[in-house]
Amino acid sequence: MAGVTLGQQSGLLGSAERLATQVFVRAGVLPWFLIFSIIIFTFATETFLTGQNFMLVARQATYLVMVAMGQMVVLLTAGLDLSVGVMFAIASVVSSMVMVDVFNASGKEAVWGSIIAGCAAGMASGLLVGAINGIGVAFFRVPPFIMTLAMSTIVFGIALTITGGTPIYGMPDEFASVFGYGSAIGVPVPIWITIGFVVLVYVLLSWTRMGRYFYALGGNLKASMLSGISTRYYLFMAYVVCAAITTVAALMLTARLESGESNIGRDYPLNSIAACAIGGVSLFGGTGRLLNVVLGSIFIILVQNGMNLMRIGSYQQMIVIGILLVLAVIADNYRQKMLLTLKD
Repeated sequence: MAGVTLGQQSGLLGSAERLATQVFVRAGVLPWFLIFSIIIFTFATETFLTGQNFMLVARQATYLVMVAMGQMVVLLTAGLDLSVGVMFAIASVVSSMVMVDVFNASGKEAVWGSIIAGCAAGMASGLLVGAINGIGVAFFRVPPFIMTLAMSTIVFGIALTITGGTPIYGMPDEFASVFGYGSAIGVPVPIWITIGFVVLVYVLLSWTRMGRYFYALGGNLKASMLSGISTRYYLFMAYVVCAAITTVAALMLTARLESGESNIGRDYPLNSIAACAIGGVSLFGGTGRLLNVVLGSIFIILVQNGMNLMRIGSYQQMIVIGILLVLAVIADNYRQKMLLTLKD
């Protein structure tokens, strides 16, 4: 009888191990990270598993979800964008300056005109950064790491020169009340905007020629070129799309802060790459699922939220995020080897 019991236990353990392996191979390391973090923070704090806290996490995750989606587009092409942080800076500074100038010149009669003008100027500045990145990578063959790192330094210097390092105030109250703190059906407006962009990016990557070509470029650039794909154009567009999505997030954060800041966005390059890596996007291009990237972004904000509730300092949080990024890359490499083994 004991032998049967041990055999049954061994069979159950074997089944559980196979199930865990299948989940890991198909979904990556993210489910395990989520389960582990939720268990830890639930026992460590009393307020973690509350509806109010989860709404706060969703609200805070909107910006990272947006940036991570843009970063994913670039990573699919085997690229990298380290300038997403300074896109926040330049878009915030330019949009707020234009908004304040038009508002002061036109008065309260042109509130929404000043908001539209400011947002348009901010979008143009962010798209310009993305276009320069795309030109450098696609047409001049500058490595993405070098190109976007250089642009980070250049654009940050421009933002600091424009502002002198001081915030810009005086934007219309309606900008913050709608796009920063507004809500519809009890859900904050930034969450609705983010959901809309998740749908748009999903359609772009799954149902359009451009999306398929992004995957193809990262899978095999030379084969894509030989098959007639305009590789330079689509590499260029990857950085423009990334800039467009990131700049929208920058405008939402500017509305939330109610000021133009030249030092916002500094954590987004690392966090967006970490969200993509944790979500299973290959850093070598050609592989990745949008939903996993969204969940990866929420996971990072969830971890930061849990650490804040545990009163862990911001410096220590940077250490944790860095460790998670390294673990995610190691796990993804191991997962890729397992996939190759299963295919063989």
